Amino acid sequence: MKILVTGAAGFIGSHVCLSLLERGDEVIGIDNLNDYYDVNLKLDRVKRIENHDNAVNFTFTKVAVEDRPAMERLFAEQRFDKVVHLAAQAGVRYSLENPHAYIDANIVGFMNVLEGCRCNDVQHLVYASSSSVYGANESMPFSVHDNVDHPVSLYAASKKANELMAHTYSHLYNLPTTGLRFFTVYGPWGRPDMSPFLFAKAIFEERPLKVFNYGNHRRDFTYIDDIVEGIVCTLDNTATGNPDWSGENPDAASSKAPWRVYNIGAQTPVHLLEYIETIEQAAGKTAQKELLPMQPGDVPDTYADVEALVKDTGYRPKTDLKTGIKAFVEWYKDYYKIETN
Repeated sequence: MKILVTGAAGFIGSHVCLSLLERGDEVIGIDNLNDYYDVNLKLDRVKRIENHDNAVNFTFTKVAVEDRPAMERLFAEQRFDKVVHLAAQAGVRYSLENPHAYIDANIVGFMNVLEGCRCNDVQHLVYASSSSVYGANESMPFSVHDNVDHPVSLYAASKKANELMAHTYSHLYNLPTTGLRFFTVYGPWGRPDMSPFLFAKAIFEERPLKVFNYGNHRRDFTYIDDIVEGIVCTLDNTATGNPDWSGENPDAASSKAPWRVYNIGAQTPVHLLEYIETIEQAAGKTAQKELLPMQPGDVPDTYADVEALVKDTGYRPKTDLKTGIKAFVEWYKDYYKIETN
């Protein structure tokens, strides 16, 4: 099977490429390699894929999803069977600084992916949404059946827009689409702008780490291997219409069209201070903490209800926090050549 993975040099995308290669798929990976964070880390992720035993089945091309002519050529020439769309401008906080980047990558880029799938008979599009879509919703755990009409960041709004755009294409063109709402993904080869990276860096450099909301956040931290398993399981279970869906009492997670959305999370929310303590234990060092108020666009808690995904695909998160953090810290020390006593 020939599969396009967008955002292939990214944290999740690079792991997905490896998983698909492992089982024998042909993988075409694209990424724009922008400088939102260290480009060398992205290039090293690509090298890691190219060193895989089945790398003969992998092709990487530098392409920005918002480049319409390039995307049209790519889809027309390659004729993909399925698409995993993970390319996006990520980050809640950065959306306050550079909102136009989110419209370009997350809205225009997603439009180009949808059109590529529609015009070239793609069998199934699986794309990244985000737990951020729950926004001001305070009902826990977050369920895909909940209303998500009150985003609190432009990043979240762009991801909600992706779900709506996908539904339109599923309805109009019978294109099977599945959106995956990721919950705080962490692990080896992660993003430098995310909490485990920031915390580990501060701990090893013996600098105060910034703890927002005075440490009162709770997050459903999800290990990368569990995320990848959910993506691949979903890719293999092509979205179908829900015959019981009713416009009089509409289910927010399904449709008469071949459209679905799922949560992927660990189902075990952890207090931020406990999370930091787990990193301290893995690092063998105590953190200096600077307690700060909550940032604009952030939400206090996330907690995933993944029963819909379990029911439809058999997905089950397997990695506990201590095991996942230990693996991340060991990778971090090795990658950045940090020696500890």
